[in-house]
Formats: sequence, C-alpha cells, structure tokens
Amino acid sequence: MPYFAYKARDGRGQLVEGVLEGADSAAVATTLFDSGVVPVDIGEAGSARLESRRGGGGLRLRTPKVGQIDLLLFSRQMYSLLKAGVPILRALAGLQESSSNPAFKDTLKHVRESLEGGRPLSVSLQRQAGVFSPFYVAMVYVGETTGRLEEIFLRLFHHLEFQDEMRTQVKSALRYPIFVIVVMVIALAIINLFVIPTFAKVYAGFGTKLPLITQWLIAVSNFSVEYWWVILSGLMGVLFAFKSWVGTKEGRYKWDAFKLRIPIFGKIVLKGTLARFARSFALAIRSGVTAVHGLSLVSQVVDNVFVADRIEKMREGVERGESVLRTAIGSGVFTPVALQMVLVGEESGSLDDMMDEVADMYTREVQYELKTLGAQIEPVLIVLLGVLVLIVALGVFLPIWDLGRAALGRGTS
Repeated sequence: MPYFAYKARDGRGQLVEGVLEGADSAAVATTLFDSGVVPVDIGEAGSARLESRRGGGGLRLRTPKVGQIDLLLFSRQMYSLLKAGVPILRALAGLQESSSNPAFKDTLKHVRESLEGGRPLSVSLQRQAGVFSPFYVAMVYVGETTGRLEEIFLRLFHHLEFQDEMRTQVKSALRYPIFVIVVMVIALAIINLFVIPTFAKVYAGFGTKLPLITQWLIAVSNFSVEYWWVILSGLMGVLFAFKSWVGTKEGRYKWDAFKLRIPIFGKIVLKGTLARFARSFALAIRSGVTAVHGLSLVSQVVDNVFVADRIEKMREGVERGESVLRTAIGSGVFTPVALQMVLVGEESGSLDDMMDEVADMYTREVQYELKTLGAQIEPVLIVLLGVLVLIVALGVFLPIWDLGRAALGRGTS
C-alpha cells in the first residue's frame, strides 16, 4: 500500500505531521480521525502536495463548484431531517434528489457512497475537496462523538448565515466607492482621448505659447492617443503581477494587513473579520471543542491571513498556559470593550456567551459604519472630483482666456 504524508491538528490544536500507510487518502483520514486528530492536508509521500484551492486544507481530489447557499440549505435541512428521526443515508438521498445544483448533487452522491463504505460522516465530508471547510468538518466530528449531530448542523447553519451576511455587508460597503472611482477613470480616459485632442487642434492655430498646465495636458493626451496600447498593456501587466504577488504567502499576508489600514474601509473590514472570528470561536467552544483547538480551527476560516496569524499567536499563548484575555490583548486587534467582555467570560466560565456578545457588538458597529459610509467618503470623493475638474478646466480654458485678454488689449490700443 502507498504511503501518505499528512498534516493534522491534535486535541490541543497543535500541528502534527507524519507519514501513514493506507489504501488511499480517505483511509488515512479515517485513521487520523479515529486517533483523535483532525486532518488538514494529506498527499502521497514523495509526490507534490495536493494543492488547496480554497482557504483551509483537506483532501484535494476534485473541485466541485458548490456555493455558500448550498451549504446553508444543506445544514438547515440536515438538522430538520435528523431531528425528525430520518437516518443519515436516507436524508442524504433525499437532499441529493432535491438539489438544483448538479455539482452539489454530485457531492452528496460521493458522501453517500463514502458512508455506505463504512466511513463516518465527518470523514465523508472531508473527502469532498474544497466544499466543506476544516472548521465545518471538525464541528461535524464533534457532533458525531458527542451524539449532538442535529444540534451541530443547526449551529453550523446559523454560523454560515452569519458569515454570509457579514461578507455581503462588507462587499456592499466597498461597492459604491469602487463604482465612483471607476467612473472617474473612464471620464478621465474620454477627456484624454477625445476632448483634449480637439482643443489641441484649435490651440495650434493660435500661434502663441500655451500655459504650462495646458502643455502638460496636451502632452499626456498625445501620449495616451499614440501609445494607448502601451498603457493598456502596462495596466494588465500590473494587474497580473499584483494577482501573482497576492497569490504568494508573503504577498497575501502583506495585502491582508494593508487592507486593514486603508482609511475608512479598513476598520469596516477588520470589524467584520473579528465578528466572524468571535462567532466561530463561540460555536467551537459551545460545541465542546477546547479553546486551543477552537482557535486553531477558527484561524483557518477568517478569510484574512493577517488576522489568522494573530489568532495563531493567541493559540500558541493559550497552549503555553496564558489566558485568552492576555493573548487577545497581545494580538492588538481587539477593542477595549471586547477585551472587557472576554475578561468577564473567562472569570464567569461563560466565554462562549461573551464571544457571541463580542460578535454582536462588532456586527452592530459594522452596520453603523455602513450606514454612515456615504457621509464619510463623500468629502474625499468631492475633493478628488474637484481637483480633476479644476485641472481640466484650467488647462482647457486658460489659453482662451489669454487670447481674449490679448484681443481686448489690441482693441483698446
């Protein structure tokens, strides 16, 4: 039998690496689950590691296109069916037939086949590459071992619903300014390519020296008209280079850290990310996962490498025996009010409830920031638009103004 190299998290959230012999990667995953660790990445020893296509690890056998709405409906329906006493295989068969997404229908078919082969549900979900996150799989595993699988599915439904809501709100916050900037760029391109060249032909007949700002505008316009393909190629090259840089580990880390420092928008992204973290951490603790293991799982699903690194450092601190509060202070990303809630939660033994309160607090703050976003960015956009109009107006009309003054001077003489 072949050998497989693996990475996994133990009950304390510590990363474990090794090599196991097995019939296939699924068999190795089953062995790891049975030993009490959660697989993160499994690949054939000596071969290239199977590459992750989405944040988080898992077995990369195929890449079905399954959306967030599919996982939401699946979690809710599994809760309802299990609560009604429907066996898991029969529930999956019903969901497979009723699914309108061929990719998800195929995913459920593979899950059923894996279950019929004697594997646990968590392992069967783990085998579906890129569909179920390590956090989702770990929660299902906790539900299997504690006998509260239906309750776990309900919690996962609320968790995914919250994640989707926060992601949608943050995207909507960025949509308006991006639209305005794109329109301004298009307007600038039209002025450069069509408007200024027309005025340049008129000015050429004046036979006088043009103002410096007009010369500059005409030079930029001439370059744009003659070398538009160079500008377009350069922009595409910059975009490609940026995407390649963000695709690297270091580039993604720096970009995610930079996003949090962008004026106005950075605080919205940070609060939205922390709200998702707090809700996920509360779910993990409430489901019986240790704080160390919970932090390790949550760090893989926050959608921000910089914040994930801070959470990993929190996990390392808790693993050394420090309190969650102390590690949260050291992370430097939580507000004093949130830290106070963490303190109360640790002292009262209700950390999960307090993390839910933290999530609610950050959610309310994000909603408030979104409502006031227009008022915050409107002065900036007005200033940018005013500067653009001023430059174009001066460049276009100064020569006409100078010509008019010269004509009036000759008329009076």
